[in-house]
Amino acid sequence: MFGLIGQLHGVKILVDTSRGEGVASGAMHLKDFFAPGTVCLALQSTTRDDVLRELVGLLDVSDVSAETLLRSLQRRESLGSTGVGRGVAIPHCRSAVVNRVRLAYGHRAEGIEYQSIDGKPVQDFFLIVAPPDEAVNMYLPVLGRIAQFAKEADVPARLAALTEPEQFFALLDEKGV
Repeated sequence: MFGLIGQLHGVKILVDTSRGEGVASGAMHLKDFFAPGTVCLALQSTTRDDVLRELVGLLDVSDVSAETLLRSLQRRESLGSTGVGRGVAIPHCRSAVVNRVRLAYGHRAEGIEYQSIDGKPVQDFFLIVAPPDEAVNMYLPVLGRIAQFAKEADVPARLAALTEPEQFFALLDEKGV
């Protein structure tokens, strides 16, 4: 038996009262996980670690928290590149530094070497940071939604053509993510 306990980012939170487990239903929109200032269409970094540092900087966390996130992201990358191909990388980690799922997006027209699955440079970076324990596990659905978005045939060219952060959010809306 499920009971509604609230909403998070427009997603209804249900609890299985017989088991005490939370599940989510309803529409999830990626833009709800971005804060103002977390989209950069002209990344300056030229290396993977510097891009990660620049993306973490968009989250507006303390210096100590930023270093913690950077180490977590580097550790995750050491397990295998998050470069998913077609010029896209989705660096991600869990950390107690945040209390909810946080996203940042960055674009670098020239691309950088990222050891992507297809061996090509990466231009588009979607950063995901989530707390270690979430009442409703949004981390994997958000990761899946970004991967699905990035696979659409026209998305890399559309991302490359963006000139304003508002256009990025309009593209997310248009694609229904």
